[in-house]
Amino acid sequence: HSRSDIALFVVLLLPAIYYLVVPVSFRWSVASGVFCSILMLVGYLGVPPQSDTALGLALAVLMLNAALILVLVRNNRQSRLEWIATQDQKAAREVLSQSERLLERTFMAVPIPLLITELESGRIVRYNAAGVSYFGGEPHEFGVQSVWQIYADLGARRVFLERLIRDGSVTNFETKIRLGNGELRSVLVAATFIEIDGEACLVSGVIDITDRLAAEQKIRYAASHDALTGLTNRAAFQAQLDATIREARTRPGAIFLLLVDLDGLKDVNDTLGHAAGDALLVETARRLERLAGERAVVARLGGDEFVILLRGAISLEEAQALSQAIIADFRHPLVYQDRSLSTKASIGLAACPNADYAPGELMKDADLALYAAKQEGRNRAVLYAPAMRRAMNERISLNRSLANAVAGNEITPYYQPKVSLITGQLMGFEALMRWKRSTTQVLQPQSFLTAFEDPELALLMGDTMLRQVARDVRKWLDQGYPVGRVAVNLSPAQFTHRDLANQILELLAAERVTPSHFDVEITETVFLGRNSDFVAPILGQLHSAGMNLALDDFGTGYAALTHLKQLPIDTIKIDRSFVQDTESDSFDAAIVCTVIELGKNLGMCVVAEGVETVGQARFLRERGCEVAQGFLYARPMPAAATAEFLARETRDTAATRVCDLWGR
Repeated sequence: HSRSDIALFVVLLLPAIYYLVVPVSFRWSVASGVFCSILMLVGYLGVPPQSDTALGLALAVLMLNAALILVLVRNNRQSRLEWIATQDQKAAREVLSQSERLLERTFMAVPIPLLITELESGRIVRYNAAGVSYFGGEPHEFGVQSVWQIYADLGARRVFLERLIRDGSVTNFETKIRLGNGELRSVLVAATFIEIDGEACLVSGVIDITDRLAAEQKIRYAASHDALTGLTNRAAFQAQLDATIREARTRPGAIFLLLVDLDGLKDVNDTLGHAAGDALLVETARRLERLAGERAVVARLGGDEFVILLRGAISLEEAQALSQAIIADFRHPLVYQDRSLSTKASIGLAACPNADYAPGELMKDADLALYAAKQEGRNRAVLYAPAMRRAMNERISLNRSLANAVAGNEITPYYQPKVSLITGQLMGFEALMRWKRSTTQVLQPQSFLTAFEDPELALLMGDTMLRQVARDVRKWLDQGYPVGRVAVNLSPAQFTHRDLANQILELLAAERVTPSHFDVEITETVFLGRNSDFVAPILGQLHSAGMNLALDDFGTGYAALTHLKQLPIDTIKIDRSFVQDTESDSFDAAIVCTVIELGKNLGMCVVAEGVETVGQARFLRERGCEVAQGFLYARPMPAAATAEFLARETRDTAATRVCDLWGR
């Protein structure tokens, strides 16, 4: 066989085909290439005669296989890298696809409205299900293509974009938007930049705060307004007054304060119920708003107290005219369930003297003026004057001194005897309070009457008095003196304590004195205070315990006959103002006779106060008065002098008094 060049070419090319063309694995390519090379080489060289180039050919085949293996290794590695890259790209695309699907599901599932818009045009690109539900449908259904059509205020949209461009994102941007049905809603918007297909866009989230704002508004309103009348309340008014006075430093103008106290509200509550009282308060608020007009701030401070703040170009005369207009208007009754509710008002008027004046001081001025209006008889307006402040300071100083006097045992009882005009016998005493300021100065209650307006101080002084009186009575009883019944006075302020009766009875028990040795004297003013509801139960409890009740200064008050009917009154006392002129004034004499006759018909004891002459005593006895008290028998005296008076009290003394009356 001849060895042709074609055969040699096949020997060299065929293994290359196995290495590079046959699509098998790397191992099989190497194995088949090597096997083919060996087989072809053996076939080529196995035919004799042997060529001198056999060794060279073998080496050439060997080198060819080595080169082809290297090429195969390189190709295999490159294929593997390409495969890995392909797999990575496939995995990346899968991850991206999953991420996009997750983002899409999240976008649609988020329970707050989300919106994607183009930055420049505002065109709506996407929106989620919550957005559709919130908007009331697909935006295009309402002809809405751009977010500019949703904003209620286009200026707000511009501010929003400016802030977004400046900061890169926006949160809690408050604005109003218009829903598909045209309804305006308050919302908070948050947004940030995103890019879609090379276009700058915004993704925005919307939180509706309309209901929250409404709730907050209700809370603010409730915190600053009176629940019943809808007027500004005390706290909000105080803040407004502070601001008004501060503004006056830069914006000159007058400031006036009218403190209005509604007289008679308690009577309405007691007779017709609190619903009627509430109706009266609401009507009062409406009237004050109508009379004051827009130039004023009207507020309710609480209870039956209102206040009006006038500011700006207004004169004192105009403020006083408003006060009088309120007084006049309140004279017209309010009709409530076919009943006429009549009420009146007391007004304290104060003017702010300068812009540096403290708001609290202005309120105090108005309160002092209101206090003066009430002291003058109510149903009037009083303008504040500096003298009122001085009087207040004097009251404060007086109360402080009296508190020290109580602690220093300077409050002491003086006793004035009550004598029978029939038998001349001693019937008892009235314990009168005195303030022993020094060894030479003893003050009567008229000198410190204002102190009894302080409930705590009044109770303290009353407790001190009663305790000392009880000790004195106990001492006199132990000495065998015929004390009779000792009357103690209770002030209106003491009745502000519901437990007053228990306190009195416990004190008497502690001093070992029975209540039957005492009378309680009250005046009609105890029924005029805010706590008059407590009076009847307290007096009833004291009467049941054995204490007699006496109505002092009878005929000088407002509703004495009503009180005689409603309370277990045992004694009525004729005021000294009627007794002193009975011998010369027929009018006073007629009043005294009427009171005596009334007492007799009601089965009550009648005591005449201020009896200073025998002629007065005779007149009273002849008209049927049973008991007299006054300078004719003795001036008020301290406990030691009273003990001496009791020591001198005998049957002869009583007989002498009777003889003096009959002129024997």
